[in-house]
Amino acid sequence: MSGHTSAWHLAFTKLRFFTRIRRFLQLKSPIKRHEPSDLSIDKAKVADASDQEENKEEEMAVLQRSVKRLHFGSCEEKEMAARDITRLAAEGLNWRKFMAELGVIPPLVAMAGSEVVARRRLAVQALIELSNGTYTNKALILDAGILSKLPENTGVFEEETMHDFAKLIFSLSSVTNSQFPINTSIIVPFVISILEATSNLDTKESCLGTLYSLSNMLDNANTLASSEVLNILLGFSSIKQTSEKALATLGNLVVTSMGKQTLESNPVVAKTLIEIMTWDDKPRSQELSAYVLMILAHQSSVQRLKMANAGIVPVLLQVSLLGSPLAQKRAMRLLQWFKEERQTRMRPHSGPQTQKFSAGSPVNQRDVIEGKKIMKNMVRQSLYKNMESMARRANGDEGSSKLKYLVISSSSKSLPY
Repeated sequence: MSGHTSAWHLAFTKLRFFTRIRRFLQLKSPIKRHEPSDLSIDKAKVADASDQEENKEEEMAVLQRSVKRLHFGSCEEKEMAARDITRLAAEGLNWRKFMAELGVIPPLVAMAGSEVVARRRLAVQALIELSNGTYTNKALILDAGILSKLPENTGVFEEETMHDFAKLIFSLSSVTNSQFPINTSIIVPFVISILEATSNLDTKESCLGTLYSLSNMLDNANTLASSEVLNILLGFSSIKQTSEKALATLGNLVVTSMGKQTLESNPVVAKTLIEIMTWDDKPRSQELSAYVLMILAHQSSVQRLKMANAGIVPVLLQVSLLGSPLAQKRAMRLLQWFKEERQTRMRPHSGPQTQKFSAGSPVNQRDVIEGKKIMKNMVRQSLYKNMESMARRANGDEGSSKLKYLVISSSSKSLPY
């Protein structure tokens, strides 16, 4: 109890000190003399300034009372204090920093572990406001032990409570950008449990934002790159409303060895990402999907074969013609790899320039030339059919004529196939 008393005495002394300093500065401010013509305007300004000062005095009194209630009040008084702190914290960053200095965060964190749902929600809402825009307050909330107050079974809470917790954890997860250590072994299972239980889109966005923030640190890959997490991210990647954040997280994980291995072993990754690349109305999702496919396909003939069997080449042709500039660039790079892969497979049968023939095995050059012409025509017809199909999907006769001209006037070697 003596520790709480000393903490309260320090907070109250600091509050009284700042109040006295402000009043002292007001008394010392010089009185400016005005011309008679400016008196009406200056009176209005003085009245406004007076009202503002009165409001500040009232708010300081509310804050003083709230700090006292948080430390020594009953449960009902603590709830009232949490409401007042939420309102005051929303007024500006200076208020949030000042309240943290007065020691309001530890008692609010303790309230966040209450068995009473309403009391817990009030504390969490106050902490959300206090964490807004200040890494220092976020670090103080984490140091106060908020992660140990997270509920183990989120399924028993109402949607609003899950939303508040998801929003708070999302706010706190941004401290990873400042190299502040954060326990992902607690946060990740908690976020996954909310994702599986909630039906609210905003709550899902907060959870996916948390996973993305954590994925920005490579040290968190071991926790995030599990099969369970990646399957959930793939699932949300295939939903247009949540695809961008889920794909961005996959893009961070695929560059790690563990994340890449887990994705390579998943049988539905190629099919899911290729399907996303057909979303003409979601260019950002196309770009992110192409990026993940590039990382998986790079120097891996096994992955390129999986993608080819899943039908990636026609989709890449479509994106290279109709996608955003970045999606086009990535699709062209992938097409180049598939072209080189195809040439490598065909090289042992590509003609006399790469084969040595023994004496007594004459080669008919006319047959060789005729065979090349047949192969070119087959490739050209296949490309024309794919491009014509894409043109019909784009609903433009002009686009169809352009594609037809492109196929007729170009050889198969000039196309990025």
